[in-house]
Amino acid sequence: MKMLNPHSIRLERRLAGSTNRWRFPKEPFSQDLLALSQMCKAMSIDFDEALKDPDRLCILKSRKGFSENLKNKALQRRDTVVILECLGLQWELHLPQLFQSETLTKLYLAAQGEETSDPVMELEKLLQGPAPRKTKERPPVKKMIISLKINDPLVTKVAFATALKNLYVSQAEVSLEDVLGVLASAHTLRFSSLFQRCVAMMMKGLEPRNIKDFYLTGRKYKEEQLITACEKWLEVNLVPVMGTQIHLRKIPKELLHKVLRSPRLFTFSEFHLLKTLLLWVYLQLNHRIQTLPAYETVMAFFNSFPKKCSFLERDMGHGLMSLFLCLRLHGVTKGKDLEELKHINFFPTSWLVRVKANHYHALENGGDMTYLSDLATQAMRFGLMFNQEYTTHSKMIAIYGFFFEIKGIKNDTTSYSFYMQRMRHTDADPSLCEHGLISLRAERLVKYEITAQTLVGGRWQEFRTNEIMQKFRLVKLSCRSHVLKIQTVGNPIYVSFSFIFPGS
Repeated sequence: MKMLNPHSIRLERRLAGSTNRWRFPKEPFSQDLLALSQMCKAMSIDFDEALKDPDRLCILKSRKGFSENLKNKALQRRDTVVILECLGLQWELHLPQLFQSETLTKLYLAAQGEETSDPVMELEKLLQGPAPRKTKERPPVKKMIISLKINDPLVTKVAFATALKNLYVSQAEVSLEDVLGVLASAHTLRFSSLFQRCVAMMMKGLEPRNIKDFYLTGRKYKEEQLITACEKWLEVNLVPVMGTQIHLRKIPKELLHKVLRSPRLFTFSEFHLLKTLLLWVYLQLNHRIQTLPAYETVMAFFNSFPKKCSFLERDMGHGLMSLFLCLRLHGVTKGKDLEELKHINFFPTSWLVRVKANHYHALENGGDMTYLSDLATQAMRFGLMFNQEYTTHSKMIAIYGFFFEIKGIKNDTTSYSFYMQRMRHTDADPSLCEHGLISLRAERLVKYEITAQTLVGGRWQEFRTNEIMQKFRLVKLSCRSHVLKIQTVGNPIYVSFSFIFPGS
């Protein structure tokens, strides 16, 4: 029997993912690719990212590897071992709290001057502290100073202090006014739990005054869920909320363009959306305006330009062309509204001529919109904003001599029904019978879809019918559309009715 050399290197067994594997204790873990892969799966870490940045993996492993017993011992000691110099101030931190920040952990290990191949043992040793002695007093812990330079302008002293406070109190209060700075501080500290808490808070706290800053922050830190939340919020609030506030000016052009192209965009009518977009342009060109101008003021402003060419054909209008190409100008059907657009000389003449030609062609063919085919991108859009206090809410619309009522009914505290129905001209508002235009066709073929959106607990609920093709008559049994029935506690509910009149 061969005797083993007691001084030879011994193998030790360590848990790596779901199996135990033999390896040398001082060998860098990143060279053991099978064990590395197993550990990444167990710790929910991307394998490719671990190979790119093994130092970060070691830190994550060390943080996850601490036993609860060691944490409790360190918490009981409460020894101040690190002084952090940052933003011209000094903060005293304890090791258990400091190790929640990947940035501070890395700075601490670098200050130790030890490029250890096994940071797990090093950090456990630091947390455990010296072994108990017979004497009552322990030697004082040596304080160490580390420095952190921050170049992010969003990080303020107050915000950074709040982030450090969260190292000690996991649910320390963060105000909506300070959340941008705290998020930036958490990003600098690589304090992921606080960062995600700030993101969730921002997603729930979206409102007109902060939508721009929150969106740009999401872009800066590549936080897709925050970017998406801003886009979805603006899709339903652009016309009914932002269109009535001076904060409309702050919306970035790229965000506005994306929202205008979205199939979930809510508007009361195409003309409402057009007026909102004209107001946005007016506010971009009149920076000193601090109150929302009247619609007549906006129209007069654009009408004041020389008539040689339209506003969009001018140098200042070329960059805005892409926004207005997203509009469905064929959805503006009232003669009065079309005359206003011609009067302000905003759109190229060719655009307005094409819109009027399409209307004339549809009227000649009994309302058939042969120039439209795709419901998702070309349909005429009308909307209702149904508030919780309503029992019923409806609106009458008229297109090419056909009259429809779009309607919502509250069935009980959480149940709602939405539908559209064809109406006789005698039941419609006289103001809708423009120039006495009334269709005598007994049937009207309609391709339509009804959708509803509402916010519940920070998440958007969406309900919709399928695309439906239906003949609407004036008799009771065939005048009503399919009914969209929903159950929700959301308030308000944004309901969109999209339709076209196919050739019949």
